[in-house]
Amino acid sequence: MAERTTSGLLTMMLEPTPAVAMTLPAEVREKLAELELELSEGDITQKGYEKKRGKLLAPYIPQIQGVDPSLQIDNRIQASSQAVLPGSKHNKSRASNTRDERFRSDLHTEAVQAALAKYKERKMPMPSKRRSVLVQSSVEACTPPDTSSASEDEGSLRRQGRLATSTPYQGHGHPAVEHWFNRVIQGSSTSSSASSTSSHPGGRSVTTTTNTTAHAALNANAAATALADLMAHTQLDNHSAPPDVTGLSERSSLHAERPQVASVRGVSRGYNHHTSVMETADGVPVNSRVSSKIQQLLNTLKRPKRPPLREFFVDDFEELLGVQQPDPNQPKPEGQQMSPLEGEPVGVVNKWPPSLPAALQRWGTTQPKSPCLTALDNSGKPVYTLTYGKLWTRSQKLAYTLLNKLSTRNEPLLMPGDRVALVFPNNDPVMFMVAFYGCLLAELVPVPIEVPLTRKDAGSQQIGFLLGSCGVTLALTTDACQKGLPKAQTGEVATFKGWPRLLWFVTDGKHVVKPPKDWYPPIREASNDIAYIEYKTSKEGSTMGITVSHSAMLAHCHALTQACGYTEAETITNVLDFKREAGLWHGVLTSVMNRMHVISIPYSLMKVNPLSWIQKVHTYKARVAVVKSRDMHWSLLAQRDQRDISLSSLRMLIVADGANPWSISSCDAFLNVFQARGLRPEVICPCASSSEAMTVAIRRPPEMSVPPPGKAVLSMGGLSHSVIRVDTEEKLSVLTVQDVGQVMPGAVVCVVRVDGTPYICQTDEVGEICVSSGSTGVAYYGLPGMTKNVFETIPVVSSGLPISDRPFTRTSLLGFVGPDSLVFVVGKMDGLMVVSGRRHNADDVVATALAVEPMKFVYRGRIAVFSVSVLHDERIVVVAEQRPDASEEDSFQWMSRVLQAIDSIHQVGVYCLALVPANTLPKAPLGGIHISETKQRFLEGALHPCNVLMCPHTCVTNLPKPRQKQPEVSPASMIVGNLVAGKRIAQACGRDVAQLEDNEQFLYIQDVLQWRAQATPDHPLFLVLNAKGTVASTASCLQLHKRAERVAAALMGRLNTGDHVALVYPPGIDLIATFYGCLYAGCVPVTVRPPHPQNLATTLPTVKMIVEVSKSVCILTTQAITKLLKSKEAAAAVDIKSWPMVLDTDDLPRKKSPQMYKPPTPEMLAYLDFSVSTTGILAGVKMSHAATSALCRSIKLQCELYPSRQIAICLDPYCGLGFALWCLCSVYSGHQSILVPPLELESNASLWLAAVSQYKVRVTFCSYSVMEMCTKGLGSQTEALRLRNVNLSCVRTCMVVAEERPRIALTQSFSKIFKDLGLSPRAVSTTFGCRVNVAICLQGTAGPDPTTVYVDMRALRHDRVRLVEKGSPHSLPLMESGKILPGVKVIIANTETKGPLGDSHLGEVWVSSPHNATGYYTVYGEEALHADHFNTKLSFGDTQSVWARTGYLGFLRRTELTDASGERHDALYVVGSLDETLELRGMRYHPIDIETSVIRSHKSIAECAVFTWTNLLVVVVELEGSEQEALDLVALVTNVVLEEHYLIVGVVVVVDPGVIPINSRGEKQRMHLRDGFLADQLDPIYVAYNM
Repeated sequence: MAERTTSGLLTMMLEPTPAVAMTLPAEVREKLAELELELSEGDITQKGYEKKRGKLLAPYIPQIQGVDPSLQIDNRIQASSQAVLPGSKHNKSRASNTRDERFRSDLHTEAVQAALAKYKERKMPMPSKRRSVLVQSSVEACTPPDTSSASEDEGSLRRQGRLATSTPYQGHGHPAVEHWFNRVIQGSSTSSSASSTSSHPGGRSVTTTTNTTAHAALNANAAATALADLMAHTQLDNHSAPPDVTGLSERSSLHAERPQVASVRGVSRGYNHHTSVMETADGVPVNSRVSSKIQQLLNTLKRPKRPPLREFFVDDFEELLGVQQPDPNQPKPEGQQMSPLEGEPVGVVNKWPPSLPAALQRWGTTQPKSPCLTALDNSGKPVYTLTYGKLWTRSQKLAYTLLNKLSTRNEPLLMPGDRVALVFPNNDPVMFMVAFYGCLLAELVPVPIEVPLTRKDAGSQQIGFLLGSCGVTLALTTDACQKGLPKAQTGEVATFKGWPRLLWFVTDGKHVVKPPKDWYPPIREASNDIAYIEYKTSKEGSTMGITVSHSAMLAHCHALTQACGYTEAETITNVLDFKREAGLWHGVLTSVMNRMHVISIPYSLMKVNPLSWIQKVHTYKARVAVVKSRDMHWSLLAQRDQRDISLSSLRMLIVADGANPWSISSCDAFLNVFQARGLRPEVICPCASSSEAMTVAIRRPPEMSVPPPGKAVLSMGGLSHSVIRVDTEEKLSVLTVQDVGQVMPGAVVCVVRVDGTPYICQTDEVGEICVSSGSTGVAYYGLPGMTKNVFETIPVVSSGLPISDRPFTRTSLLGFVGPDSLVFVVGKMDGLMVVSGRRHNADDVVATALAVEPMKFVYRGRIAVFSVSVLHDERIVVVAEQRPDASEEDSFQWMSRVLQAIDSIHQVGVYCLALVPANTLPKAPLGGIHISETKQRFLEGALHPCNVLMCPHTCVTNLPKPRQKQPEVSPASMIVGNLVAGKRIAQACGRDVAQLEDNEQFLYIQDVLQWRAQATPDHPLFLVLNAKGTVASTASCLQLHKRAERVAAALMGRLNTGDHVALVYPPGIDLIATFYGCLYAGCVPVTVRPPHPQNLATTLPTVKMIVEVSKSVCILTTQAITKLLKSKEAAAAVDIKSWPMVLDTDDLPRKKSPQMYKPPTPEMLAYLDFSVSTTGILAGVKMSHAATSALCRSIKLQCELYPSRQIAICLDPYCGLGFALWCLCSVYSGHQSILVPPLELESNASLWLAAVSQYKVRVTFCSYSVMEMCTKGLGSQTEALRLRNVNLSCVRTCMVVAEERPRIALTQSFSKIFKDLGLSPRAVSTTFGCRVNVAICLQGTAGPDPTTVYVDMRALRHDRVRLVEKGSPHSLPLMESGKILPGVKVIIANTETKGPLGDSHLGEVWVSSPHNATGYYTVYGEEALHADHFNTKLSFGDTQSVWARTGYLGFLRRTELTDASGERHDALYVVGSLDETLELRGMRYHPIDIETSVIRSHKSIAECAVFTWTNLLVVVVELEGSEQEALDLVALVTNVVLEEHYLIVGVVVVVDPGVIPINSRGEKQRMHLRDGFLADQLDPIYVAYNM
């Protein structure tokens, strides 16, 4: 477990503490003492000591503290080394201080440690990451497990030398290699992660996997092999990764990180010499790294979850999400209704000035020498002391200058009441104070803001909106600051993003004018006019301006003076930002009211010297100091160096962020240390304030005889239900808070419910504190609606009556009123996260994360926690900055432990935990993290984390219930139901072919060619274009016939009738001629795509497979390909000796074959059509002569083809409709085909469209990949094409040949882009075919245009069709797949019962037609499944007709349109292939729908493919952008799939562009991808396993 516990539980547990030591027998204690002595004398090595000590303690340890023994095996060793390492002792104080004290409480740390101890360390698969994505690139950063507990300052250990050599190893006598072995053999649980071997250059990781639950030793063989292997590799690898222990079956395997060899798909890479290889469903061997991680992931998911938070509410149709049912056992408030709490009355002071400017005037004239403000430089030296006289005269000068010396076109630039921006750096309080009071004297409204450092500061745009809405036109600044601002080309200050145009005015002495003798600023009584505007950033990141009136400003000064007992000429040190909140109230306003002397400590000095404020208190004998708990924490870390400081002069140490529940630990720790330096406990005065309500409550100084301070230990569980329960039993999840004192004088406070009507809370209920007094802010500038909600709340009692007629201001502080009328604050509205109806405070979650040791991995105070809304609930996201020296495994382990701690202590799951590189989170102006900007970046995918852990499985509990399969309605009842509902049975057919028959005898396609060669010998049939657009070859009827004869003559002597022949040709006339040559010779041709010379490793095995499976006895091909098939490169991929006879047809003799072969019947086999489906199944179908001719006739009729026509074809000629159009149709119909090989488009994208234009083609065919090449490659070049006279207005139909759902987005963008070239928007349509029938639908030239309908995607998952309006949520557009071909009948059948379905019902498309294939020749992969594909009968209704099952889901819908015959037109909509669908949570998903959502989620996702593996959804995305964006995608992908599909993504794989395999039809090969992923062949950039 805690491998690097620097302090806390485990050390305590494993060193025999006094109590435990007493339980050990005396002889054991003696032996232990002897051992200690031996070690200290050097008579025994560290390792020997640990071994012996472990043996002695083994029998006793499990009884200690009831901790699970499995935790101790691996900690015995480390803990003992802590006990004796002299180095670790003096480092301890330092190491334990590295946590963020702001959030620290020892109680909490122990709670977290105990919570973690309760967990058996969960095994989580660690994400794997490509080397280049790692944060650190130094080799040394790969450290072995660190056994010492030395302080983090020593950085990561450097490993020199070989693993087996005995290098000195950080204070141990021996390297800790043995210790690693022990860990491996014990199967310990130290490493929660599968080692990311890619983080070690060339590192081989030894994955010794044990069963998660059994912490027993490995079986001997596995252990021995693991050790032998480790030893074998130690000599090879200087930097061997620590062996890693993951949870899987007992099997050890060894693998290398992607050796650079290309691999045949499905052959696992890596060192498999003794791997028991897992196999995928398709029998592909799997490298165990990926699979073991997935197995681990499954193991983590199998664990019983926390009792479910919600009951589900399911309406099968709407698929509603789980509805929150409150837990009947949750705590409810039981107290009475609270009564409003009143502060003491405001005292009357006779000499109180009527306004703040009046006070300045009084002191400036009567006490001009009195010091007002001392500014310090970065070394802590006083730079300048502003006296009251100087402040008065300089403010007057500035006021006069602003009102009289700035003008545009003789009009004064500023009028009283105008807003002016004050842009002053944090280290120049003097200039700020002069500017602020100058504005007040000139009756202008100052708007203090931060100095914009760059043009794109975090949140700077929002500040711009604020300035714009306040109508600011002038900004005041100092000379030095103005010089440092970013400049435009002209030398003027640049305009910042979102900012209005500003005039910058420098307020240094030389730019201001002395007013004439008779000019005096108007000093009026405090009115309700606006005095100043303070900015505030909301939780969402928007910036509001809070207006404070003159009277409220005065009243607030009065109340603070009374509450803090300020007296004239007191000295006060201020560490806070003087531009806003407490720093402004105490250090700029109230101080002037009381003629106090402020020592202002800039943030930059605090960073250099955190003790500076304490030193100044000592030097100036300050009575009051205003600090934040962070400043107290910082000074604690640095206090060792100072001996001679005294804090005895302090009467008040005001802790401005006392409202942060974690300030109590800083206060306590500070008091512990500085009580010895004169700090009295009672002077610590926490206060609570907010920008809207100003100071809400403050603990009074001791002289005011107030009740003693209070502390409350509250149950976090109670707080999450907004109930106060003082916790006694459950010590783990408690929150200790201190009071923030009493209500301000003259104020009334009440606590109201957070949501809805502001009902007054009960006494034991947490709510939002509201204040009614004359000293709060007045409004949000320019936002009347929000102002009414916040500044004019009327709290009501339970009966609904208002408690008073005074309006209250909401403070955005969550709290309650405790005993003695003390106010307690437990959090802020800004940090409130409501998850599943329970409330959690971001600060509390941060504290828990920081209490998880070891703190070596992340920076203190650089953790952001916020919630994002995904799937109708808030989800918690934790983002932290990782130290550069933290290794992958360490960080991952830390992350998994943070998850467990938060889960245990807050009972809430973390949705996403991300680590980003050091210094990359957006900073707030004065340190700290800009939370809203961080959240924005997270949601935009611009955070660039270096480590991500998503845990949607545990925290998304409101998914709809998985669908239970309903008992199927019988097919008979379906028909009856449809009849009753008036629905027709879904069936449709194309034109009837029988009556069109000419009653002549049957024509074989080869007879047609012979007849054309005689009748029209010179009629051109084919014309092939090359990449340049010139004619590469042509063939007339006679030429084709002659070439076919030569092939037949060559075959007849060598082969028998009926032999199968593989034709391996590039697209061209050779292919067509040899096809007819085979028919002439009575052989059965099989067209095969030739192997790709650059990629033999993956393409050649497919060729080999088709040749073998089709039982081809001969290969016909070109000379070049013959060489390729027998080359040395080919030998690496396949066994080249087993090729059948190869005939090169390039130079055949001009021989005439003796006689042509005549098939005895048309049912004889004509050719085989082989194709690899998208699911990776190789299927060949048998096409008879009858089917071949029927196919050609249907296409001829549909497209009105006859000899005078020309059609252009840009398709691959190897299978399906592409083959038929390329090789068969021209011969049958006599039209000329212009053939454009799709490969040529890679070098000339405009080839196809230019040809269409040049030959004025009316009908053209292409594939989706061709269409995509045109839209991507030519999208921006339409203008250039027009200049080249490319005109597409001739095109009547452009059909995309496909075997999938029409890709509407692609066809629409194609139509849009080429509309400029005259392409009619009605021209583009799609076709549909499949294995059982290659052409079912084809748009053709006549008939109505294709229609588009919108269906509900959620209903589709339940196999239902629900038509919705365009644009409605969850709608999915489906386009009709073209018109049903003549002679084709289509019916929709239920996939389970095989009964017919009604109109607009989703089912499997069944087809019957004369050109159906006659059956599978072979299905390589799943023979049994496909037996009934070609002859199926309905189980009810017409049970006689024979149908073929297409394997595609779709529905028929009768439209309002009429077809050529005057009947109403039936449209067929194809939804997707059944083989491709994913069955998840009882619902049916189509991968393309999930992929579309994913591609939309981030601009850098180029392509996406999804598949399932062991019920997990795996999403693979191609990243088009820099690799640092890779991890941004993980959360966005998970979010979008949850939101739109209600699915939890199991694994997100980020890969390079082009990794997702796509076939020639442009379809994704998802199964190939799956096999590649499981065999670890994808070289992913990042793999994230969602927990």
